[in-house]
Amino acid sequence: MKPIIICLTPVRNEAWILDRFLKATSLWADYIIIADQMSTDSSREIALKYEKVILVNNNSEVYDESFRQKLLIEEARKLKGQKLLITLDADEFFTPNLINSHEWNEMINSKQGTVFCFQWVNINSEFNKFWNANYFPWGYMDDGYVHNSNNKIHNARIPLPNYAEQIRINEIKVMHFQYTDWKRMLSKHRWYQCYEHVTYPEKSPLDIFRMYHHMYAIDTKSLNAIPEFWIRDYKNMGIDIKERIDNGTYWWDERVLDYFDKYGVEYFKRIHIWDVNWNKLAKIWKRNKLKYNDPRTIIDRFIHFFLFYTQIKKDNYIVRKFENQFRKRFDY
Repeated sequence: MKPIIICLTPVRNEAWILDRFLKATSLWADYIIIADQMSTDSSREIALKYEKVILVNNNSEVYDESFRQKLLIEEARKLKGQKLLITLDADEFFTPNLINSHEWNEMINSKQGTVFCFQWVNINSEFNKFWNANYFPWGYMDDGYVHNSNNKIHNARIPLPNYAEQIRINEIKVMHFQYTDWKRMLSKHRWYQCYEHVTYPEKSPLDIFRMYHHMYAIDTKSLNAIPEFWIRDYKNMGIDIKERIDNGTYWWDERVLDYFDKYGVEYFKRIHIWDVNWNKLAKIWKRNKLKYNDPRTIIDRFIHFFLFYTQIKKDNYIVRKFENQFRKRFDY
């Protein structure tokens, strides 16, 4: 018997792309479960336009990937019948060849407990190039196994039992659209860095920097031309995946300002988030007091400058020698 195909998607203020995502995902999913974490844009209204969407509330005040994935999986398991769980974020689209792919049929006919790993392909802002990332376990032929991964960030999206067979999907790619809106991505990464620094204070600022500036280390030789059909086939189905929606403000900026108010700007002086004027951004969010000045010393600025311009050479022996000194002498 053909399983029910369910897409599990967490959402918070994803109106910039959600309509495109739901159009594309409705082509293959029987149900799309959206866990909305108190969006303040039009995400909820967009989601409710689609008959395949089941909208659930994530009322948590904090960012917790483990909690939200368990919420999504629990909601999916309320549906009767065998289930194939697919976990995609709103800025992730399958390449349009999935329906006619033999891999898709293999997934549908797989045994319970099978895990499917998809390759992320990061799309550039011009929609003409991509670079490959790793394979990630984002599909699961459900057998009821408890999802017991408890990381607040970088958490597994699906259950990963020890007995599970893991199958790599090679023809069908997951297009990642985060980098198609560069300013939005930078805002998100500034917030991620603050979140990591607050939630995991034992993590070094240097390691946080390297993690969230990886996009500046992409070798041009690793860029590939986007196959024409990735965009053309969606367009033929009435979906313009290149559509751009940008209101110029990003909710993560306000959350960073909240961190400043709670911990003070000095707490974040070693975190590379000072590439914007926070006093100007504060005015956008109706915070008119000039209290978000850059707290970095000359040494902090130099270290950030060094890290930024050596990102593509971060594994170089001399660069690493400098890094060791930054860690020892300046607590980076």
